[in-house]
Amino acid sequence: METRKVQRLGPSTLAMTLPAEWTKENYVEKGDEVSIRMGGKGTLTVLPESANTEESEAIIHADNLDAGAVERAIVAQYVLGRRVIHVQKGEDALDSEHINAVYTAETQLMGLGVVEETPERIAIRCSADPEDFTLDNLLERLESTGSTMRGEAVKALAHDNSDLAQRALNRERQANKIFVLLLRLIFTAYQNPNLCRAVGLDSSFPLIGYRSVAKNLELTADNAEDIAETVATADDTPDVDSSTIRRIREFTDDIDELTSMAVRAVVERDYDLTIDCRHLFGEISDREQEILDDLEELPNEDLLKIREVLVSLQHTAEYAMRNAEIAANLSLNAESEHVEIK
Repeated sequence: METRKVQRLGPSTLAMTLPAEWTKENYVEKGDEVSIRMGGKGTLTVLPESANTEESEAIIHADNLDAGAVERAIVAQYVLGRRVIHVQKGEDALDSEHINAVYTAETQLMGLGVVEETPERIAIRCSADPEDFTLDNLLERLESTGSTMRGEAVKALAHDNSDLAQRALNRERQANKIFVLLLRLIFTAYQNPNLCRAVGLDSSFPLIGYRSVAKNLELTADNAEDIAETVATADDTPDVDSSTIRRIREFTDDIDELTSMAVRAVVERDYDLTIDCRHLFGEISDREQEILDDLEELPNEDLLKIREVLVSLQHTAEYAMRNAEIAANLSLNAESEHVEIK
């Protein structure tokens, strides 16, 4: 870490010099304006004028990339906060597979649309503005989407309804869109602390925690997708007695409460809620094994499917507890009735 000596320029003015390497990298010269932001814990952030420019662009050279690699590169540039993404080849026209990759990526990402297309080049632009969303709201939306998928999948299991299972599967794309948008906002707020307030945060400190919470919620949506696929792809729904189905649905209701409570603990920075999460998890942590132990004799294929459902539900509960632990860390970073910080 480099240190700088503070100098007095006048009766009430203190100053320090900017590192020459930093000014060169950010094209800061005499007379330019920089942004200064005061954060928590005595931090002071200096940003070049370029950090306030949201029109960042990226060019993806598709010459040596297959369609999958182009699609992943577009998603990566979207996550990194680029406003405009160009896909092009050197002198040749884009292959049809590259063009299809662009349009496939467009359907996966919120606010992305093609704005220009020639045989050699396609430009796509993101219209999503950080000020249109808050991270807290998107976390709640992602949790709600996963909960809806989970409810539909378990209900499909109970009623042998493949259409309902397919409905849950169709929601996976929306969950992924929200997750990737969360990543975009987290990355851009990290790169430009001025955007922290735009996305609903007072400082950049919670960003690493929000990144983990978002990933855990995306994984819970994947768990719900796994349950729906178990039902949708089965030739016959497992022949399970009504009592077991009732216990699975009750298990699901408790997990819904746990996942929702954990996200509220993150959003509200509420340590008491994290304690409630831990108590609820303790009550249901053995539920998976208890239901399996009480199952009547079933064909191996049916038993395996029920086990897959229960394992997915148990994993969801564990991801919720990870979020509760993150919430505890965030909540204990400020003074409260539980903590005094000196």
